[in-house]
Amino acid sequence: MSRENILHKVRTAIGRSAGQPPAAPPAVRLRLPAKENLERKFLDAVASVAGKPYLAASKEDARAYADSLSAGKKIVVSRSASLAECGLTASEYSTKDELRDLCASADLGITSADYALADSGTLVMMSSPEEARMISLLPVMHLAIVPRERILSGLDELFTLVPLPADRTSSMVFITGGSRTADIEMILVRGVHGPGEVHVVVV
Repeated sequence: MSRENILHKVRTAIGRSAGQPPAAPPAVRLRLPAKENLERKFLDAVASVAGKPYLAASKEDARAYADSLSAGKKIVVSRSASLAECGLTASEYSTKDELRDLCASADLGITSADYALADSGTLVMMSSPEEARMISLLPVMHLAIVPRERILSGLDELFTLVPLPADRTSSMVFITGGSRTADIEMILVRGVHGPGEVHVVVV
């Protein structure tokens, strides 16, 4: 069967003729689900991807969780304003090389998150001077302390609020649970490309 014969059959099946321009694509329709119980949905989704969720009763409670997790560990803390409000002091560094050395030797990286997605338990991290992406990616353990008002229903709502991420940041990272890969012999290994353990505290 010739190429033209095949194409003719396809066109006939979809009701088009040769040379007919395609119809304009439909308008993008973003569907925002109901926003009830976003905190609970988000925390449940974090647990479903082997994350460790915690709902803090206050900023002091969030600080207490961070203190208990970091006891006896070397930590690196981002310059996020929301962490400062919880009483966490940012790590001191003046160059990227100093930050890299801190992160490479740290047991725990503590950050906030720009947004959190309730449907998948995902942290949305936009790289900035306040939130260096190395802190969430290089230490073997990551703790994110997220203000409850930053929890969104999902990707549709995120891209409604931030339709052009490149205008705001050089890097937008999505973190859904700990790092894991099954590239080698289909065996799941955690912590290869980033922290193997992720704790998420909602304040």
